[in-house]
Amino acid sequence: MILIIGGAWQGKLAFAFELAKSADKITNPHGSFVYEKEKKEEYEVAEGSSDSFEAAMKCPVIHGLHEYIRRLLKEGKSVDVFIDAIEEQNPDVIITSNELGCGIVPLDPKDREWREVSGRASVRLARTSKEVYRMVCGIGTRIK
Repeated sequence: MILIIGGAWQGKLAFAFELAKSADKITNPHGSFVYEKEKKEEYEVAEGSSDSFEAAMKCPVIHGLHEYIRRLLKEGKSVDVFIDAIEEQNPDVIITSNELGCGIVPLDPKDREWREVSGRASVRLARTSKEVYRMVCGIGTRIK
């Protein structure tokens, strides 16, 4: 597992595709969850804001784990069970997640909970990931 963290719009997804391509993980056996790049390359990706939770179990790239977490919390589902399933069913996945703890603390208690749970999930994944990167201005720095 590889974890890529950083602020919004810092190039995490493009970097994930570079890592996936270098690891020869770019395939499309399911015929869905495809992201097309300008050069007509196809990447299988599970989008946290819109794709099913099952997609995260089979796609080589999960983009926006923090958005999956937001949806899990809204639906009253366990984030730990979801992460357990990813670790078991998709151990070689590349995961991107926004760093939510660097800005202003939200007024809404649910947003504060989301921020805290997302941070704790990133800590948990960082411990078990073989590589962890932090993205700033499109530059990925390996921190583990």
